[in-house]
Parts: sequence; structure tokens; C-alpha cells
Amino acid sequence: MDIRNIVEEKLRAFKESYKPEVLDIDPNKISINTYIDHTNLKPTATTEEIKAVCKEALEYKFKGVCVNPSFVPMVSQMLKGTDVLTVTVVGFPLGATSTHSKVEETKWAVENGAQEIDMVIHIGKLREGDYEYVYNDIKSVVEAAKVPVKVIIETCFLTDEEKVAASVISKLAGAKFVKTSTGFGTGGAKFEDVQLMRWAVDGEIEVKASGGVKTYEDALKMLSAGATRIGTSSGVTIVTRKASASGGY
Repeated sequence: MDIRNIVEEKLRAFKESYKPEVLDIDPNKISINTYIDHTNLKPTATTEEIKAVCKEALEYKFKGVCVNPSFVPMVSQMLKGTDVLTVTVVGFPLGATSTHSKVEETKWAVENGAQEIDMVIHIGKLREGDYEYVYNDIKSVVEAAKVPVKVIIETCFLTDEEKVAASVISKLAGAKFVKTSTGFGTGGAKFEDVQLMRWAVDGEIEVKASGGVKTYEDALKMLSAGATRIGTSSGVTIVTRKASASGGY
């Protein structure tokens, strides 16, 4: 597979003919809770705080609970037998660890109950145009996971061209989603980035909007841009439509 040629072909299309699309979302016909990965990835999170996130996810019937790997065994037990997924992160939040480390972290997480993996790309390798490295890094995690993998491209650090490249490579490597952000960069999900990422993958894989999605209106906006999953610590705020006092992920 000539990855560089495929990426460059998509970049030409971007420069020549890209037109952002807005989807028609009827709030009365969607259940916003089913799009949300209820999230606590703070380094200060305690066991009790993670348990509280799980209880909220069960109460509001969120799609998943996204936590750091050390909490996966507990979370998977709390969510066992329910429709709420156990989601964890790999190579988080920098993405610059070795592929070997990402693979081993992935295997351990899945063995202990993770049902989806959100991995961070090697941002520096992408920015320098080492597409083979980025492809192999993602593909190695996908093959190790055997569960859906979301690729966090950390849009706040990338040009539009780099966002396109990262999205195309993620699709080629077998990822099920591309994801905007870790929530620990200089910015979170943007409407325009979600539109661009959906276009870049031709709608063939999904898009997760994460970072800074704090209100019901924020969530609807991301869905209209093409997101099919929302990563947020404000899930309860979103579904109850109450004002958010949280400044977190």
C-alpha cells in the first residue's frame, strides 16, 4: 500500500474541492445520552470519583465510560452485564511513547475488560511527514486490540492538511474512529475540525468529538458536524441541560 500517495491524493482533493457539510439533526429524534462517553481522565482522579462516573453512566445510560487504564478492571466490573462500554486510553496524553509500549498497554487493557481503545498518535512523526511510522503505530494497536480503536489526532497542534493526513492514515490502518482531542492540549473539539475529519475518512469510519464539549448545544453542534460520539466529563450537564460549572475535559 502506497500510503503517501493515498494521503497526497486526498490532500489534492482537499485543496481543489473540499466543501464542509452540515448534517440535519432533529433533537426530537435522537437520544443524546447514547452518544456520550462519560469521561474522567484527570491525573488526580480517585477511585471514588471514578466509581461516581460509572454510577452516573449507568443512571443516564451513556454509551461508555472513558478512564485511564489503571481503572479499567474496576470499571469493567461495575459495568459488567450492562450496555455501557468500558473505554480506555493508550499512549495518553502525549502519544510519543514507543509502539511497543502502546501495544502492551492495549493488550493489558483489553485483557482486563476494555471494550474500546482511544490511542494517541505520534504527533511529531505526523508533523514531519513520516506517514509509514504513524500508520504502523496505529495498525499495531488495532491488531493488538481486536476491539474498536479510536485514534486521537490532537487537532489543536495540526494544520488542516495534517488533520486530513492523520484521518486518512487512521482509516487505512483499520481504526474505527478518528477523535479530535485528548482534552489536555491547547484546545478541544471544533465544529470545523469534525466536519473536515468526517470528509477526510469519506464517512467510512466514525468521528469522536472530545475536549470542551460541555453543554447540550455543544453536543448537538458536534453531531451536526458529523460526530457520532462525544467524549466529555459534562455528560450529566448535557443530558439534564443544566449550566456547567466544570472547566475540565
